[in-house]
Amino acid sequence: MQSSFVLRQALQLALTANALKPPRAARTAIPAFFAGWLTGELAPHLLALTAADAAAHVARRRGGSSKTGLALAAASAAGLGALIAQSQRARDEIETALTEGIGTAYVDELEHPPDPKDLATPWGQLAMPFRMRDPEVRRQRNIAYAPGGKRFLLDVYAPREPVTGAPILLQVHGGAWVIGNKDQQGLPLMLHMAKRGWVCVAINYPLSPAARWPAHIVAAKRALAWIRDNAESYGGDPSFVAVTGGSAGGHLAALLALTANDPALQPGFTDADTSIQACAPHYGVYDFAGTSGRRSSQTRLKTLIARHVFEADRDPVNFLDDYIAASPLDRITEDAPPFFVIHGVHDSLVPVGEAREFVRRLREKSHREVAYAEISGAQHAFDVFPSIRSAHVVRGVERFLEWSYRTWRRRGGS
Repeated sequence: MQSSFVLRQALQLALTANALKPPRAARTAIPAFFAGWLTGELAPHLLALTAADAAAHVARRRGGSSKTGLALAAASAAGLGALIAQSQRARDEIETALTEGIGTAYVDELEHPPDPKDLATPWGQLAMPFRMRDPEVRRQRNIAYAPGGKRFLLDVYAPREPVTGAPILLQVHGGAWVIGNKDQQGLPLMLHMAKRGWVCVAINYPLSPAARWPAHIVAAKRALAWIRDNAESYGGDPSFVAVTGGSAGGHLAALLALTANDPALQPGFTDADTSIQACAPHYGVYDFAGTSGRRSSQTRLKTLIARHVFEADRDPVNFLDDYIAASPLDRITEDAPPFFVIHGVHDSLVPVGEAREFVRRLREKSHREVAYAEISGAQHAFDVFPSIRSAHVVRGVERFLEWSYRTWRRRGGS
């Protein structure tokens, strides 16, 4: 029993150490992400389990406890406590990003400026992080936005009580353009926004390698066109659509926002309005074509995008312009809508430097506001389920979206 206790605590300490400081080597990126993501976001739960395991061990051994195991448990508990404190920093990091990016007086635009209760950690919600539903929100599932089967379905989240003229949030899932679906990501944010009067739409889109670029972005634009045609039936205002998404979904969300009404990406529906009024991408892939010269971007281009997302005969050497046309980093113009870019400092899959460069170029070219938050200790996909960190980020994104909508209305819908 002592050896199993020591082994459990050694494993927990290794997971905690990885979450606190993940290795940077490319070959360890995926395991570092999975281990660090779950450990970091579930730190309160793991701290409670560690304490319970140590207490049970002491009670069983009655004085013959393993000093090594207890020392490991103490070190792990200290590290988990540090992770919890790190997660709490997201509240101030988000608020600083908003005040620096859209102005210190942005709260004056909000109908209900946040009070201390709104900003407090919702411990009751976090107790069961994988139970993601809300009695005040109704979900209508599997609505076809285009022919083609399950990859062309969407879900609508709306307030339980009927609304009219509500702003709309479009959620695009991630998964490296090859996996994922609308049921798995963005739920904490969509439930939060729907509860506060927004209509939220989560979409599927074709996945590689069965589908090749630009099928992914064309489908997202078809979904946007469907929203514009049908939103009123669900209580939404089709003239205001914000978009969000994480990872590959962050790439698609940003590209949607930067390619409004691009006929090359709207075959057969060039007359549809595919403009976006605000964008809040999370840990997105922005350097799709590897033009920044960053090693991580070029590696992703060669090993994933060129092999599995694009057609095999369209290599990035001879068809670089096609990749650039798909890259948010290279599609920025002065007409970009307001952006709130969010990225984790400890992201093992899409290093934070990529977001920094995207924001730098946005601020250099765009005429609209750009907020940027680097979240301490956050791994990739930190917002998939409710956690201390994701709760603070969700409420910050709510403030950005509410500000964007009310500013848009004050400017006469432009």
